[in-house]
Amino acid sequence: MTRRLPPLNAVRAFEASARHASFTRAAAELFVTQGAISRHVAALEKWLGIKLFTRTQRGIELTPKGSVYFRTLRGALDQIDFGTRQLQQTPDEKTLRLKLPPTFAIRWLVPRLARFLAADRHIDVQITTSHQQVDFDREDVDAAIHSGVSPPPGAASRRLFGEILLPVCSPALLRGGARLARPADLAHHVLLCSLHRPQDWPTWLAAAGLDGIDGNGGLKFENSALSYQAAIEGVGVVVAQRAFVEEDLRVGRLVAPFTLRASTTGAYYIAYRSERAKPARIQRFEDWIVREALQIEEAAAVVASGARPAKSRNSVTRAKAS
Repeated sequence: MTRRLPPLNAVRAFEASARHASFTRAAAELFVTQGAISRHVAALEKWLGIKLFTRTQRGIELTPKGSVYFRTLRGALDQIDFGTRQLQQTPDEKTLRLKLPPTFAIRWLVPRLARFLAADRHIDVQITTSHQQVDFDREDVDAAIHSGVSPPPGAASRRLFGEILLPVCSPALLRGGARLARPADLAHHVLLCSLHRPQDWPTWLAAAGLDGIDGNGGLKFENSALSYQAAIEGVGVVVAQRAFVEEDLRVGRLVAPFTLRASTTGAYYIAYRSERAKPARIQRFEDWIVREALQIEEAAAVVASGARPAKSRNSVTRAKAS
């Protein structure tokens, strides 16, 4: 099928003009004159048979049809740019590029990372953090950690560990704050949580059979790592994922005032592209992180008799991570 494409120089001029809302700034970006930009846009409008901009005393504004066309072209040009960069890049077999939820990175992976680097000194690791689910088609990422009730769609993955929730706080809060001898005493304390995990407290409170405490109140943070730090500083009580506070409990920075643990249907997965052969650096990292995660699952099995399955996943939308 023959494609019906407009003049590509005119497309570039229009996209830059729409993005900057200015012919002058578009001209500076493309290293041409303002007059050339104006002529390209006029030629594109004639070719399409529609007006893309309205000219005002303040400059230019997209018409409704121009706005729709701009969004279409911007997405197409982004894809071309991404594909070109991918093609030009020389694969680096030494570099492992990871995308992780912030709290997973801060509270779980980084404290263990020295063990991986000691076992495999020939791999360089690059870590970015985000709450957004990875898109391997658009992101320069080798592997990612996914959080959800099921494996990530469209990718190969392996389950690492599930979620077990328990309230924790600073030992100083127990010594100097309001009484915290039974779950109902939480009504007299500040509840801490992550904005990305608003169901953590309601999930645990439901497992405890408490309906008189507002699990949606309290102090909220951008991620769970911040809420854990606030608990360490004695600000209040946080319902934590046990995997992320094991070391704090072991050394006494945090204590668990209650024995009840609530398990959720959520889990963490390592994910990577499924449509191509797995590079050796990804395989070695996968083997290592699965071994590390196995210790979490074994520890969870020890306390399984005290854990109660929760009715709901600890997230607002699927694949939101702490």
